[in-house]
Amino acid sequence: MRRVIAIALAGASLLGATSLGGCSSMPSMSWDMFKSAPPTVQVRLESNPPGADATTSLGQGCKTPCSVSVPAPDAPFTVAFAAPKYQPASVPVSVIKTPGDLTTSATVTTDPNPVFAELQPAMPPKPVRKPHRPKKPKPLAAAPAAAPADAAPAAVSAFPDPNAGKR
Repeated sequence: MRRVIAIALAGASLLGATSLGGCSSMPSMSWDMFKSAPPTVQVRLESNPPGADATTSLGQGCKTPCSVSVPAPDAPFTVAFAAPKYQPASVPVSVIKTPGDLTTSATVTTDPNPVFAELQPAMPPKPVRKPHRPKKPKPLAAAPAAAPADAAPAAVSAFPDPNAGKR
């Protein structure tokens, strides 16, 4: 048993000496391998109408309906939805972190999940109407200069007299 322990210690000291020397072909030990990867959250993105471009403020995006994996942020983020012929929409997303204990692991969720946006149709701009201006009346033809003296002056009208030919 002593030989096994002695060989193990010799191997460990040899490994320690070569990793400290830096001139070894063996990779050096690093504490980074004990760090856990940052948690990620699956977020479902949906829209009406489907097929909109959805982009998170964290950088990930896709065409709805879809799902993206985002690193669990410390603060809320937004999801922007855009589609041709529709007004863009933005939805805020809260991050809920539940700490773990000895028996359960920590969890990270988002609210809402799925993230849903109802896109409104873009209204075409209304045509600009010019203000209505009444037409100017045409000037009446001038009365003949030499009117018969016995005829009473006729009232000038833009409309012909319907009884003119019946007298």
